[in-house]
Amino acid sequence: MTANRGFGIDIGGSGIKGALVDLDKGELIGDRLRIDTPKPSTPEAVADVVARIVEHFGWDGPVGITLPAVIKKGVAQTAANIDPSWIGLDAGALFAERLGRDIGDVAMLNDADAAGMAEMRFGDPAARKGVVALLTFGTGIGSALFQNGSLMPNTEFGHIEVDGHDAEKKAAASAKDNEGLSYPDWAKRVNRYLTVLENLIWPDLFIVGGGVSKKSHKWVPLLDIRTPVITASLLNNAGIVGAAAAAKEGLSH
Repeated sequence: MTANRGFGIDIGGSGIKGALVDLDKGELIGDRLRIDTPKPSTPEAVADVVARIVEHFGWDGPVGITLPAVIKKGVAQTAANIDPSWIGLDAGALFAERLGRDIGDVAMLNDADAAGMAEMRFGDPAARKGVVALLTFGTGIGSALFQNGSLMPNTEFGHIEVDGHDAEKKAAASAKDNEGLSYPDWAKRVNRYLTVLENLIWPDLFIVGGGVSKKSHKWVPLLDIRTPVITASLLNNAGIVGAAAAAKEGLSH
C-alpha cells in the first residue's frame, strides 16, 4: 500500500530543510536534506537552494514551503532573519516559476504556522483544546496561535517588547549560542518572555519547538510560569510536516 505522501520545505535563517512526508503518520520518509541558508538570503539564492532540495528527492508533486515571514496570499509581508528584499514579494509565484509548478501547486506558509498545524494534526491531543500557542525557538522566535485547533495565522509574538527589547533578540536559541549562555541562564530569559506573553494572551498551553526542542530536558523543567509547557511532538521537523500537509490539501496563507 502506497503511503499518503507529501513534500515540505522549511526555510529558516540558518538552514533550509526538506523531506518527503508520510501524511498518515506525520513522519518523515527517510532522511531530510538540510542546506545552509545562503548569505545574503535573497529570494533568488533561496529559490535555487529550494530547487536543489526538490530535485534531490525527485519530487514532482505539490510542494509546501515555509518562510520566517508574515504570508498573505503567497506574498511575504515581513522578513525575519532573511534578506529584506523578500518584503512585498510574491514568494508563491517565485517558487512556482523556479520549480516549474503551477501556482496552485505551491503552498506558502509562515514557518511557525506550519509547525503548529502539524502539531494540531499529529501531536498531543491536548493541543487541540482551548487557546494554545506554539513557539519555535531558533534563529528567531516563531509563533502560532490556535483556538480549539483552529489557526489564527501570522501572529508575530517573537517580536513583542520585553524589558525594552524585541523578545527574540534576547530569548531566541540563537541568543543562547551567540552569547554563550548556559541552559539555566537562557531559561531565565525564556521564562521572562513567556511570562509577558501569557499575560497578554492568557493561553491554556504553550508548545515549544524549534531546534532547541531536542534538548528540552535541559531547560523546559526550569520554567516557572502558570501556563503548562510541553515540547513539540514533532520537534524540529514540524515545519516540514505542516508544509507538506498544506501542499497536499491546497492550503496557503
